Amino acid sequence: MLRCFVVFLAWLSIPIWAAAESSPAVKLLDIDSPLLSEMSGLAKSRRYPEVYWAHNDSGDEARLFPLDASGRLLMPHFLGDDFYTAEPAPGKELWPGLAIRLATNIDWEDIATDGDYLYIADTGNNGNARRDLGVYIVAEPNPREIPAARMLRHVPLRYPGQTEFPARQWHYDSEAIFVDRGRLYFLTKHRVAGRISEFEPGTYLYRLDEMSSDKVNVLKQIDARLDLEIVTGAELSPEGDRLAVLCWADIWLFESPRRGDRWLSGKAYRVALDRDVTGQVEAITWQDNNRLLVGNEGGEWFSVDADRIPEVGGTH
Repeated sequence: MLRCFVVFLAWLSIPIWAAAESSPAVKLLDIDSPLLSEMSGLAKSRRYPEVYWAHNDSGDEARLFPLDASGRLLMPHFLGDDFYTAEPAPGKELWPGLAIRLATNIDWEDIATDGDYLYIADTGNNGNARRDLGVYIVAEPNPREIPAARMLRHVPLRYPGQTEFPARQWHYDSEAIFVDRGRLYFLTKHRVAGRISEFEPGTYLYRLDEMSSDKVNVLKQIDARLDLEIVTGAELSPEGDRLAVLCWADIWLFESPRRGDRWLSGKAYRVALDRDVTGQVEAITWQDNNRLLVGNEGGEWFSVDADRIPEVGGTH
């Protein structure tokens, strides 16, 4: 059997590898930090070179994990006498990550950036019964200089169709957000009502038109697609011309709509993932405008060539 040998000449270089053609995802690395135990969000910084922001799923402290391109946790240099990031050192404590003050991680599911702010989606809603969904807005800090940041604003939100808690249809859980031209967008993950572990196909695309902090902002549904299943992440490409949507078993790409923002109605591309290789994938971002970076709950990163994802035939 052909074995896979991966040699990294430099980050973002093409790995020398031989792997089963059935898997489009090439493993890059394992995250060093043991504290990033259930990664559910990932975004590449547009402000600080080779910085990636990640966070854990529900129940963790309100904190972010800034990582470099090798998966190493970043921390301010002046804390090096007291903390370590990867290799234990006598008399030092493990760096706990960058704290987000005045925030609470009830169920953080995704993170996005527009180059100025970080948007942390506290929108996990497994039982479809939450009435405190929202997004934390943080002025993106320099992780090499800042040990903690204060959230600037919390934006409460709700779905226009949900009037009962829990809802009769469990279609009010979002694990995927992205930013397009200053607006936030949300993709939903659907369950069989009353059964957290059973899923239904389909996703709805919502837009957040208002971002008030003193009232609940109502999302606006603008698109839908019935053949996406178990959506867990999304990210707009650096050039803004393609939307990547991560599902448990595949990755979808959508070309920018010619008019408006019905992202799910444009030309679509899809590739299946080998879950024996990738495990439970929960986070996606772009390495550059041609390559995707996918993360799973176990802290592994995989690279996927976006240009090799085939077009979906027909329309929906």
